[in-house]
Amino acid sequence: MNIVDRVKNILVSPKTEWTTIEGENTPHVKLFTAYVLPLALIPAVAAFVGYGLIGYSVLGIHFHSMEWGVRQAIIQFIVIAGGAYVSAFVISLLAENFGARKDLDRAFSLVAYAYTPMCVGGVFYLLPSLSWLASLAGIYGLYLLYIGLKPMMQVPAEKNDSYFIVSLIVTVAVVFVLSFVLAAVLVRGYAGYAGLSAF
Repeated sequence: MNIVDRVKNILVSPKTEWTTIEGENTPHVKLFTAYVLPLALIPAVAAFVGYGLIGYSVLGIHFHSMEWGVRQAIIQFIVIAGGAYVSAFVISLLAENFGARKDLDRAFSLVAYAYTPMCVGGVFYLLPSLSWLASLAGIYGLYLLYIGLKPMMQVPAEKNDSYFIVSLIVTVAVVFVLSFVLAAVLVRGYAGYAGLSAF
């Protein structure tokens, strides 16, 4: 699997690419190391550069620091890498409730490739004022999740929509919860430290 070709194909011609992916049966550990981790570096590195070196302005005041950049990079990396596993685990766990195939490897492939737009869109973290575009790119990932659900999880056509809705809620909730928890630990901790160090 060429990672550049896979990224291009899943973004440009996803229906055709899901058919190809369906026949691969890639173990989740291999897909994690060969695909998810490299892509997770895009938003992580971009966030480090954007928040740590370039910074952003609020009411004419410019903010940036290396520590802030490191914290943002950690958040982005864990949300992608950890979120993929948690979402895949839950989607696989719920599969039999919808007459689908319970298979962690296939569920992980589904989530990992659906995360592609969010990872590629992470390049917008280079300019923190445009970081919202990364979230917007993630919406396309939900479409990828929808069209990939049937071939990857072998869900019956009549239950595809309900399984998708549950999978969508799981995927979005995992991203939001991880982001919230990590921000609470890393960002608030940093804000408290920065506030104390000002005295």
